[in-house]
Amino acid sequence: MEYNEKEAIRFILSKLPQERAQAYSDDEILNVIDIIWDYYEESGMLDPASAMTDDDDAEERELQQLTAHVRKMLAKDKDSTILADDVDAIISAEIEYENSLL
Repeated sequence: MEYNEKEAIRFILSKLPQERAQAYSDDEILNVIDIIWDYYEESGMLDPASAMTDDDDAEERELQQLTAHVRKMLAKDKDSTILADDVDAIISAEIEYENSLL
Protein backbone atom coordinates (compact mmCIF):
# COMPACT_ATOMS: atom_id res chain seq x y z
CA MET A 1 0.00 0.00 0.00
CA GLU A 2 1.06 3.57 -0.54
CA TYR A 3 1.34 6.26 2.14
CA ASN A 4 -1.68 8.56 2.03
CA GLU A 5 -1.46 11.76 4.07
CA LYS A 6 -5.23 12.13 4.47
CA GLU A 7 -5.54 8.56 5.72
CA ALA A 8 -2.54 9.06 8.01
CA ILE A 9 -4.14 12.17 9.52
CA ARG A 10 -7.44 10.33 10.11
CA PHE A 11 -5.57 7.38 11.61
CA ILE A 12 -3.51 9.57 13.95
CA LEU A 13 -6.55 11.54 15.10
CA SER A 14 -8.44 8.29 15.74
CA LYS A 15 -5.66 7.18 18.11
CA LEU A 16 -5.81 10.34 20.24
CA PRO A 17 -8.32 10.84 23.04
CA GLN A 18 -11.41 12.50 21.54
CA GLU A 19 -10.91 15.85 23.28
CA ARG A 20 -7.31 16.02 22.03
CA ALA A 21 -8.23 14.94 18.50
CA GLN A 22 -10.87 17.67 18.34
CA ALA A 23 -8.30 20.26 19.41
CA TYR A 24 -6.11 19.71 16.33
CA SER A 25 -6.76 20.56 12.71
CA ASP A 26 -5.70 18.31 9.87
CA ASP A 27 -3.03 20.91 8.99
CA GLU A 28 -1.51 20.70 12.48
CA ILE A 29 -1.25 16.92 12.28
CA LEU A 30 0.11 17.18 8.73
CA ASN A 31 2.80 19.53 10.03
CA VAL A 32 3.96 16.83 12.47
CA ILE A 33 3.90 14.24 9.67
CA ASP A 34 6.03 16.56 7.54
CA ILE A 35 8.49 17.04 10.40
CA ILE A 36 8.75 13.26 10.83
CA TRP A 37 9.37 12.65 7.13
CA ASP A 38 11.86 15.53 6.94
CA TYR A 39 13.72 13.85 9.80
CA TYR A 40 13.66 10.52 7.95
CA GLU A 41 15.12 12.21 4.87
CA GLU A 42 17.77 14.19 6.78
CA SER A 43 18.90 11.16 8.78
CA GLY A 44 19.10 8.90 5.73
CA MET A 45 16.34 6.59 6.93
CA LEU A 46 14.64 6.73 3.52
CA ASP A 47 17.72 5.18 1.91
CA PRO A 48 17.08 1.41 1.61
CA ALA A 49 20.78 0.73 2.19
CA SER A 50 20.52 2.28 5.66
CA ALA A 51 17.24 0.66 6.70
CA MET A 52 16.73 0.23 10.43
CA THR A 53 18.04 -2.95 11.96
CA ASP A 54 16.21 -5.40 14.16
CA ASP A 55 18.30 -4.10 17.07
CA ASP A 56 15.78 -2.96 19.70
CA ASP A 57 18.31 -0.62 21.32
CA ALA A 58 19.03 1.08 17.99
CA GLU A 59 15.32 1.43 17.26
CA GLU A 60 14.73 2.94 20.70
CA ARG A 61 17.57 5.44 20.21
CA GLU A 62 16.21 6.37 16.78
CA LEU A 63 12.73 6.90 18.24
CA GLN A 64 14.19 9.09 20.99
CA GLN A 65 16.08 11.14 18.41
CA LEU A 66 12.98 11.46 16.24
CA THR A 67 10.88 12.56 19.22
CA ALA A 68 13.49 15.12 20.27
CA HIS A 69 13.60 16.47 16.72
CA VAL A 70 9.81 16.79 16.48
CA ARG A 71 9.64 18.55 19.86
CA LYS A 72 12.43 20.93 18.84
CA MET A 73 10.77 21.81 15.53
CA LEU A 74 7.35 22.31 17.15
CA ALA A 75 8.91 24.55 19.80
CA LYS A 76 10.32 26.74 17.01
CA ASP A 77 6.91 26.94 15.31
CA LYS A 78 5.10 29.72 17.14
CA ASP A 79 1.85 28.87 15.30
CA SER A 80 1.82 25.25 16.45
CA THR A 81 -0.84 24.32 18.97
CA ILE A 82 0.38 20.75 19.43
CA LEU A 83 0.84 20.13 23.14
CA ALA A 84 4.14 18.60 24.23
CA ASP A 85 2.14 15.94 26.08
CA ASP A 86 0.62 14.78 22.78
CA VAL A 87 3.83 14.51 20.75
CA ASP A 88 4.63 10.94 21.79
CA ALA A 89 1.09 9.73 21.00
CA ILE A 90 1.10 11.45 17.61
CA ILE A 91 4.49 9.99 16.67
CA SER A 92 3.46 6.52 17.85
CA ALA A 93 0.25 6.70 15.83
CA GLU A 94 2.12 7.88 12.73
CA ILE A 95 4.59 4.99 13.03
CA GLU A 96 1.69 2.58 13.58
CA TYR A 97 0.09 3.89 10.38
CA GLU A 98 3.39 3.39 8.50
CA ASN A 99 3.64 -0.17 9.80
CA SER A 100 0.07 -0.91 8.73
CA LEU A 101 1.19 -0.33 5.14
CA LEU A 102 3.88 -3.04 5.21
